[in-house]
Amino acid sequence: RERGEVFVDCRDGGDGRVRIEVRDTGNGIPADKLDKLFEAFNRLDADSSIEGTGIGLVITRQLVELMGGEMGVESEVGVGSTFWFELPRVEGEKVTVKASPSPERGPVVAVKGESTVLYIEDNPVNLKLVTKLIAKLESVRLLTAEEPVRGLELAAEERPDLILLDINLPGMSGFEVVRHLREMEGVREAPVIALSANAMAEDIEKGRQAGFDDYLTKPINVKQFFEVLARYLGGEEN
Repeated sequence: RERGEVFVDCRDGGDGRVRIEVRDTGNGIPADKLDKLFEAFNRLDADSSIEGTGIGLVITRQLVELMGGEMGVESEVGVGSTFWFELPRVEGEKVTVKASPSPERGPVVAVKGESTVLYIEDNPVNLKLVTKLIAKLESVRLLTAEEPVRGLELAAEERPDLILLDINLPGMSGFEVVRHLREMEGVREAPVIALSANAMAEDIEKGRQAGFDDYLTKPINVKQFFEVLARYLGGEEN
């Protein structure tokens, strides 16, 4: 609908939780599409004139879950939708930065010194998402390359501490790229993490056999993403 209303409500969610609800009087969402709302880059066939990339809800849900909460949606076609999330109620004096990471800062990831991460990815939306996530880590510098040859050049020039690598790249597959990386002096020891939409068990096993140190699937699980960064950059997620 071109016109409608939005209501925001905060109330007791029971069991020591606070519930926030955002309710609208829009067109509503069919039941068979509700689960797809939380798929990264899925805009449910939204009009291209409406701005957005389809990652906002994904990031929001994962941040809520990182803080020990949960998020969901209820909708009725022709009536509207209600998006809600619940978080544990915590007394002010018990809140600490490490225990309750904020959406602005993200989780606290302990990194040993300044670190450099190289991300080789041709999809600008994925690049944008990872750039936003890495930006939450003050001691981590991110380098990006949209095509494999440039990625290999950056790896040779910068000798990154960690390399994130897509599988389906133009002109050269991620498997070929990781093979070249393993042959490069000063680079071959750097951990290489696959970040791919190929999420079947056989895809993951193929990636490990090809020489990847770890394998993350898309859409990105933010908590898992930060855990992997912490593991390979020498610290632990707090």
